[in-house]
Amino acid sequence: MRSLLQTLVAEALTRLQQEGVLPAPLAVTQVHIERARDKTHGDFASNVAMTLAKAAGSPPRALAERIVAALPAADAVLRVAIAGPGFINFFMHPTAQLGCLLDILAAGNAYGCSPVGAGQRVQVEFVSANPTGPLHVGHGRGAAYGSSLANLLEAAGFQVEREYYVNDAGRQMDILAISVWLRYLEFLGEQLPFPAGAYRGDYVRAIATTLEQHVSDGFQRSAAAVLDGLPADGPQGGDADQYLDAVIGRAKLLLGATDYARLHRHGCDTILTDIDDDLVAFGVTFDRWYRESSLVDSGALDRTIQTLRGADQLYQKDGAWWFRATAFGDRQDRVVIRENGEPTYFASDVAYHLDKLERGFDRIINIWGADHHGYMDRIRAALCALRGDADRLTVLLVQFAVLYRGLEKVSMSTRSGEFVTLRELREEVGSDAARFFYVLRKCDQHLDFDLELARSHSNENPVYYVQYAHARIGAVLRQLAERGLKFDLPNSANELAVLGEQPELELTASLNRYPELIETAALAHEPHQIAYYLRELAGQFHAYYNNHPFLVDDATLRNARLTLVSAVRQVLSNGLRLLGVSAPEHM
Repeated sequence: MRSLLQTLVAEALTRLQQEGVLPAPLAVTQVHIERARDKTHGDFASNVAMTLAKAAGSPPRALAERIVAALPAADAVLRVAIAGPGFINFFMHPTAQLGCLLDILAAGNAYGCSPVGAGQRVQVEFVSANPTGPLHVGHGRGAAYGSSLANLLEAAGFQVEREYYVNDAGRQMDILAISVWLRYLEFLGEQLPFPAGAYRGDYVRAIATTLEQHVSDGFQRSAAAVLDGLPADGPQGGDADQYLDAVIGRAKLLLGATDYARLHRHGCDTILTDIDDDLVAFGVTFDRWYRESSLVDSGALDRTIQTLRGADQLYQKDGAWWFRATAFGDRQDRVVIRENGEPTYFASDVAYHLDKLERGFDRIINIWGADHHGYMDRIRAALCALRGDADRLTVLLVQFAVLYRGLEKVSMSTRSGEFVTLRELREEVGSDAARFFYVLRKCDQHLDFDLELARSHSNENPVYYVQYAHARIGAVLRQLAERGLKFDLPNSANELAVLGEQPELELTASLNRYPELIETAALAHEPHQIAYYLRELAGQFHAYYNNHPFLVDDATLRNARLTLVSAVRQVLSNGLRLLGVSAPEHM
């Protein structure tokens, strides 16, 4: 309906241009049609007269009158009215939208898809959790949101590439490596203190077990050799980080470069495989896993640093090299090369983002945890220094999901091992409930995850409520065959005119606005709009189901009502698929 009205208004504006009332050329993008919030003001409204009043040299209301007079006739439009300073309100014929039911069934899974993205290449980078442990429930929200957003953008006509950035270099991965090594040495009988800052989860012991299976005792070094040169008071005294660094240094020295690299890679790859398996089971896949180490191997990191240095954007202070970030809007300058000559995480991230731009994406979307809020400005500053602007970059922050068991808030800490994994959450409530619950709110809002509600089979459980609507319609169609009745799809919208009751017209109106919703939600990066819509549509259907028989003797009415509910089922299925949630036939 909205596209029809946009066409009608565009034709009216063209006529007014030909008459000299409006200048030519005139951007069609100035024609905005929105659904009216108040039904007394019609079904749709446009502020086009107020937008173009200055160009026309006319009071908005007077221009609105000219536009309305120039509108082509359309059977779907019952009447047009002008309100306030110049709003144009459209009242649609009550049965005008019934034709969309046949359109929905003809389009099937493609119903709702939009060309608004015009094939623009968009990269969505999400999850990107450090491979230092299993994914926890906090990562799950970013996974569900990123996957749903990517699906939504594709439905809106964008060409989407999903990417996971693997931080497989740096100190945290060294800590993982020595955590695995120390547990491995324990298995071989070496008595060694375990540093407080190392990773302690059971998964570290499991990785150490597989390491032993791969290398036997080839990586074994005596406890005396490991402790030689380390602080005498062990990990409990002095600086914990300094002790960790000392252990890392001993591991590199005792194992040598080749074996240490094998140890490092074994821990990283084992966890990455686990993460990938976990995400696939959660319905989340990626087109590319981009390793931080490849930036070093390809020379991209060095080239980025040299480009900054050549542009006089680096300076030396206290033995380190600093990027002049404040010159590009950041609150402070940033270190890119430490005093020991090692590049920082920031330097790698700059090289990575430069690589993204060089791959030719029209838009880059980073989905980060809320704790990365302070990181946005420094990345934008670096892109401005390297490329002149950062307009192609969008950073979306995902607030943490807080899990509750009863009234107790569950804490999560990767190093201590005290966390609830995404896998455990899936096993407890199921992937469908987890994915739906994760996108019930805007990504930048806090989310309290109610385990009891997610497990319940009740109308209060939103995912159950929506899936049950889909399953109910499937049951109706099965009963049709059991009763020996037929469902003949109407040949035209005229045969649907018997759907004149208010619930039927309201359901049809909701179905009709689904394509508009796809565009709006995609451009706003808000998958939660789809979740809200599905709950609303399911509610309308359940109310209709409870008060109207579908398998009636009157074939015309039966066919019309089954067409309506079949269209509801299709849209429910399409919307659930965008959110990565199944649409069951039986419940």
